[in-house]
Amino acid sequence: MTPISGASNCLRSRKTSQPNATRGLSRIVVIGESTKIVEVREMRDLPTEKAMIKVTGAIPWAKPDLAGNEQKYVSEAVASTWISDGPFVERFEREFSGYCGSRYAMTASNGTTALHMAFLALGVGPGDEVILPGFAFMAAANVALHLGAKPVFTEVDPLTWCMNANEVEKHISSKTKVIVPVHTYGNMCAMSEIMELANSKSIPVVEDAAEAFASRHNNRHAGTIGAMGTFSFHATKTITTGEGGMVVTQSQQFFDRMYLFRNHGMLRTRYWHELHGHNFRLTNIQAGLGCAQLERIDRIIAERKRIYASYQRYLSNASGITMQFFAADVEPVVWSVALKLDARAYPQGRNEVMRQLQETQIETRNGFYAASLLQHLYACPKLSICEDLSEQVISLPTYCALEDCDIHYICSTLESLRK
Repeated sequence: MTPISGASNCLRSRKTSQPNATRGLSRIVVIGESTKIVEVREMRDLPTEKAMIKVTGAIPWAKPDLAGNEQKYVSEAVASTWISDGPFVERFEREFSGYCGSRYAMTASNGTTALHMAFLALGVGPGDEVILPGFAFMAAANVALHLGAKPVFTEVDPLTWCMNANEVEKHISSKTKVIVPVHTYGNMCAMSEIMELANSKSIPVVEDAAEAFASRHNNRHAGTIGAMGTFSFHATKTITTGEGGMVVTQSQQFFDRMYLFRNHGMLRTRYWHELHGHNFRLTNIQAGLGCAQLERIDRIIAERKRIYASYQRYLSNASGITMQFFAADVEPVVWSVALKLDARAYPQGRNEVMRQLQETQIETRNGFYAASLLQHLYACPKLSICEDLSEQVISLPTYCALEDCDIHYICSTLESLRK
């Protein structure tokens, strides 16, 4: 590992430290010719070599960036007494659709209910098949099961870890109702090929863009390429409303259907149900958070690109580590920096590496479980690539407040665990 350069904002010299500055702290990172961890309880414990140091605490896997008007807008929503539906909901939908370039945007209570609304608008039900990647978060598969449909899982590309058209084509049948590309970790599926295949078979596509807000494929936003696209605003996502979701579409027909299902099946007459709907609504308070997040989206994207670039600088050529591949036609906004660990370099296994990182106060996440490993839920045949990713992928801390020296420390620690 090479010493960090250009990260002086999160480092400080020993000479300027106050006598009690380190009292009670358990660890510092010394960054000089190499990076190492030093236990520190008192000032006299500081290393004597000339170096820059960073006092460190626990590094969480994710942390929301709430440095804008979030508190102001939430307070305004509370003061207005419009705490369920309200003007922030309409504003969030309008500004979100404008940002993505979609004709319609509809808020939902979370990313899973956004998928549920999209499937209901398509009429997904018993006897239908829904094609999905076998390595991904399984929200779309679970919604399909709730609607009585059968999830059909494909292998993923071994480099991008996303669905591709060749694998999709193998699973298309007369029962296929919808194809659901999941844009994993902020990457995007090969949408040109998938859309060409889907259009040739007259099968609609619903993009699960929960992890890929602001990513682009051939300069088109994730979620805007298929018939509908869904998003999540969970606390860990690129923008957040705590919990929340959105569906975008160019189709008024789909929009009108989703509106009914979101609002108990009621349209114009109060308490008159046109159909058996749900309550999938986002609150005005949550939408206020979303509006504040969108105001700062350029900065959020810039910070996430900075973070990914730092990880790439330290790990792209690291032995035993393979980073997720992004095709030339994808401009990702990485939700979570994920790596595949080579079992020969890390024979202790991914789970043990996670435990060892946790001991140094670095929180990580494992890769998603392949559908073929969840036999108690899905009748899915073996998916070798997906299962390999499930066992070897590790997701590292990724959030706007993560500083370059934190990333240097994370990467140094990870490399130190290589056998």
